[in-house]
Amino acid sequence: MDWLSDLQTEFFKTFILKDRWRAFATGLGNTLLITLLAALLGILIGIVIAAIRTTFDNNKDTMKHNKSAGYYVLGFFNAIAKLYLTVIRGTPVVVQLMIIYLVIFANSSNGTLIAALAFGINSGAYVAEILRGGIMAIDKGQFEAGRSLGFNYVQTMYHIIIPQVLKNVLPALLNEFIALLKETSVAGYIGIIDLTKAGNNIGSITYSYFMPLVSVALIYLVIVLILTKIVGIIERRLRKSER
Repeated sequence: MDWLSDLQTEFFKTFILKDRWRAFATGLGNTLLITLLAALLGILIGIVIAAIRTTFDNNKDTMKHNKSAGYYVLGFFNAIAKLYLTVIRGTPVVVQLMIIYLVIFANSSNGTLIAALAFGINSGAYVAEILRGGIMAIDKGQFEAGRSLGFNYVQTMYHIIIPQVLKNVLPALLNEFIALLKETSVAGYIGIIDLTKAGNNIGSITYSYFMPLVSVALIYLVIVLILTKIVGIIERRLRKSER
């Protein structure tokens, strides 16, 4: 049973000796904090971008026919939104993280907030497309129904469209946030002690990476399984409410 003794030794060196478990706890806390802040920022950006793009797509013909100034103003913001989506979805998140930290905020020392900003900007592009897809999937008759009730476009979106969209895209949004949690594992590139970085640091101290990195993988796996279970419960409840 030498392998069992070796495993116990590895566990002791990785977690117990010099209270190294605290490094994992700190890393996990930073990972969850970055994920939470990035998710909130991603939702905010996603809502704004989705609103701009869908409003332009749904009203451009009318505004152009009426020669409205709103056509050019909204068209400008729509072009900016499309550029943002193209750049963010077309470049690696770790490159975006390093540009924001090493170039844009080179004089800042708050790596956690910068990481949350970087991941939030990245997530916002995907959230925007999820929301946009949900809005565009709503039958156009719903917009006409809103107008028949005397609602303007904004009121129709708020009272009729958005509640249906959130119900349809909620599972996809939750899955995006699960992916966001795993993406934060590259935060160590800018010196943040996240969960992955903590495991790597302990491996470099003990000269054995097996136990630290396997432990990191298991922690991520447990969190993802819990979140996936929550998503499954929400999906089942949504299906039941549709009956």
